[in-house]
Amino acid sequence: MTIDPSSIPNFGGQPKPQQAAGPAGPVVPDQDLVKQLLDQMELKYVVDDEGDLAAPWEDFRTYFMFRGENEQQVFSVRTFYDRPHAVTEKAKILDAIDDWNRRTLWPKVYTHLHEEEGADLPTIRLIGEAQMLIGTGVSLEHFVSSTVSWVRASIEFDKWLAEQFGLAVKEEEKPADEA
Repeated sequence: MTIDPSSIPNFGGQPKPQQAAGPAGPVVPDQDLVKQLLDQMELKYVVDDEGDLAAPWEDFRTYFMFRGENEQQVFSVRTFYDRPHAVTEKAKILDAIDDWNRRTLWPKVYTHLHEEEGADLPTIRLIGEAQMLIGTGVSLEHFVSSTVSWVRASIEFDKWLAEQFGLAVKEEEKPADEA
């Protein structure tokens, strides 16, 4: 099964020429389909020790995971944000992510207490997640547009949180010939 490039939302980019459409009926997505989608989105990815796909960014990693079996199989896009937050700021962080979760569909964000070896106090890390039940099959167009939207929303959450807390957001590196 292949992804019709025209089905990938371009969110303001130049439209891509139409190509043959994908399957007419529902499909059960798999890791190869996600790899194909990430390639078309021009995102780098790795397969971790547990066999999950991960797309790394500088301040977070987004995982594309399949869990469950048969009709109960779930596709999950989970983003682990690496920016540590002080435990003493938990109330402020919870207020912010509650606001995000009320106003947006995805990713739904929650906290994780992160204990680093040698550190006096644990820190709070954030995790964003969106899921889709895929065991009985889904429309390829729905799968592609949802996955692309989830990835973009994960990136937007990081920017939004940095704005909320006045944190520095790292500029994207320029190509070597522009330096």
